[in-house]
Amino acid sequence: MPTPIQWRHGRTRRRPRQEPRPLSVIKSALGQMARLALTEPFMTAVERQEIYLHRLPKALHGFRVVHLSDFHYGPLVDPRHLERAIEIANDLKPDLIALTGDYISQERRYAAPCAELVGRLEAKYGVFAVLGNHDHWTDAKLVADLFGTEDIRVLINEGLRVDINGESFWLAGVDDTMVGLEDLSLALAGSRDGEFKLLLAHNPIILRRAARADVDLVLSGHTHGGQVTLRPEKNRSGRPRRRMLRGLGRRANTQIYVTRGLGMVVLPIRYGCPPEVSLLELRCIQ
Repeated sequence: MPTPIQWRHGRTRRRPRQEPRPLSVIKSALGQMARLALTEPFMTAVERQEIYLHRLPKALHGFRVVHLSDFHYGPLVDPRHLERAIEIANDLKPDLIALTGDYISQERRYAAPCAELVGRLEAKYGVFAVLGNHDHWTDAKLVADLFGTEDIRVLINEGLRVDINGESFWLAGVDDTMVGLEDLSLALAGSRDGEFKLLLAHNPIILRRAARADVDLVLSGHTHGGQVTLRPEKNRSGRPRRRMLRGLGRRANTQIYVTRGLGMVVLPIRYGCPPEVSLLELRCIQ
């Protein structure tokens, strides 16, 4: 008599193919996400963005700005990762380097090695920086002083005119908004009407005020691009979500570029937004 797993003619019956159990699928997916979240902090990406600007002087067409932010030099960030980002930035041969805050986290002892690290940055027309909320929560004065010894100009509610090839633009930087020290009007004092204005500000929340102040381009960080992102950048209608976390945006005639930054807070993970070295190529609108 044939067994239950055989056909009557003696052939072996194939067992029904079992579908993966839902819990197994979830467990596997979560494992893959966890592995990626732990490795993504070391997957630094170079984001190249052309930005077209009406008031950019023609002599500055093609001007290259490397934008770095949110190092968070501290217990959650491997210094080797930051060193690699510095090497990438220098290899891009920028005309100017903009640093937009949150260089250290938690302890003052990280300020000196961070300053030594960013002191390796090289740009044709200099390296400029503003402070972020974590710098203030740790020791902003120490950070600014140490950066100064490395020939990095820290702009604290101030600006200056940058002269290049017989043309010029106004470069300004504000102190951090979250700690209540931002003064945009002071940073723009001395600029001329109709002059191209580039503003460094840690927190992108300044965009609305920058638009009212006739700023052409704002460079910001602070958001980490979300650090852990599970939703697409656009909603179902195809429009960007209300809170801008990364990339190029605009309000009226003012554009803003928000970098995902380099470091992390709370947990040493990233998901869906790897660390970023931004190469911004400024172009005139003919």
